[in-house]
Amino acid sequence: MSNETSRRDFLKLTVAGAAALSALPTSFAATPAPAAGKLSLDKGLVYSMLPKEMSVADRFKLARDTGFKVVQAPTTPDQKEAEELKKAAEAAGIRIDSVMNMAHWQYPLSSSDPSVVNTGLDGMRTSLHNAKFWGSDAVLLVPAVVNPETSYYEAWVRSQKEIRKLLPLAGELKVVIAIENVWNKFLLSPLEMRTYVDEFHSPWVKSWFDVGNVVLFGYPQDWIHTLNKRIAKIHLKDFKVEHSRFEWVDLGDGQVMWPAVRQALIDVGYSGSVICELEGGDEAYLRDLSNRIDRLLIQA
Repeated sequence: MSNETSRRDFLKLTVAGAAALSALPTSFAATPAPAAGKLSLDKGLVYSMLPKEMSVADRFKLARDTGFKVVQAPTTPDQKEAEELKKAAEAAGIRIDSVMNMAHWQYPLSSSDPSVVNTGLDGMRTSLHNAKFWGSDAVLLVPAVVNPETSYYEAWVRSQKEIRKLLPLAGELKVVIAIENVWNKFLLSPLEMRTYVDEFHSPWVKSWFDVGNVVLFGYPQDWIHTLNKRIAKIHLKDFKVEHSRFEWVDLGDGQVMWPAVRQALIDVGYSGSVICELEGGDEAYLRDLSNRIDRLLIQA
């Protein structure tokens, strides 16, 4: 899981800031709904969680047999590999729901180096075409990286400029560019994420919300209410901070307030994919994970 691992290792410092939901304009307030009943969610996982020693076909079958309906696949430049993924998914009755863009960490769109940016744009174009070929409707994008060479302002302006270059292709292919909240020292509050997405004035730019990524500096339920209909897809993780140490843990074993998350999803009327982004495991592990999602979100 090279991309997922780099995302988790990228930041080892505490980041500050979470806006209060009470500060939201009333026009963004969600209409409450009863918590009883089931959410209409498609359980999924990232492709790299499936055992690498298995064939492509068997990996998709395992996803199906352990209760998952969708898979998020990585950017796949090789057309034969893309065709193999498509064939295996269809045979297993699994939908390749979305694409994990693989170029954004090494080649961020916020870079001052045109060659880096162009490589990043090419990676996104490949991801968008992958999505169309697989029948997916979204590509996950980490839009920028703030570092000693790139200020927050520069990350904002540069990344928006480059993403706008992708909008005609996204519209042609009918694939959403979904901006994820990650540990990139950027878009640190739900209000900023909301503003960043809204400034595109495009239906082809939305938010990819990661539940676990905000626990260090905010509350997932606050982000869900604030982003509301802007949320295209959701990543599931859980997180625990204890004695100045933090770790990723199994769903339900951390500090995510799952009842509040579930209620927030009901409040905003979210109906779509919830995709686990965790370490992989065997059949027993995946089956337990599937059951945890049922218990925490679907059948709660």
